[in-house]
Amino acid sequence: MPDLSHFDDRGQSRMVDVGDKPISQRMARASGVVHMAEETLTLIRDRRLAKGDVLEIARLAGIMGAKRTPDLIPLCHPLPLDSVAIEFGFPDDASLKIEATTRVTARTGVEIEALAAVSVAALTVYDMCKSVDRGISIGPIQLEEKSGGRSGHWRRDEG
Repeated sequence: MPDLSHFDDRGQSRMVDVGDKPISQRMARASGVVHMAEETLTLIRDRRLAKGDVLEIARLAGIMGAKRTPDLIPLCHPLPLDSVAIEFGFPDDASLKIEATTRVTARTGVEIEALAAVSVAALTVYDMCKSVDRGISIGPIQLEEKSGGRSGHWRRDEG
């Protein structure tokens, strides 16, 4: 499997050696959507859910998720994250958009950390709201943008 960097020439798993790569500033931005009943989103927006402020707890969970990414994803390099930011938006009356931006000065990128942050934040929203809405769904979760490193800058809307 020569095209997959996490496998050696015998097909065995390995952590990619990034020791010779130059250190550079890297950024990744990921997003995800949590779909729910309009009434549930109203409870979140008005901060009236019995379990507390869903958005602030999900923000903290997302930041923690980014920091714990190497504990969750096999072969993921531990990175000294420079920053993790989580933002929320309301694209319609029944959807919560989550966006995470991660930054690091390192030899490898932070795409997985951004995706993990969105995923954990979305799961936290589900966990906090499941008692009032069992029909919540999550997705899509996707990388929107990344910069830094050998491959340079990439944006989803630019292909």
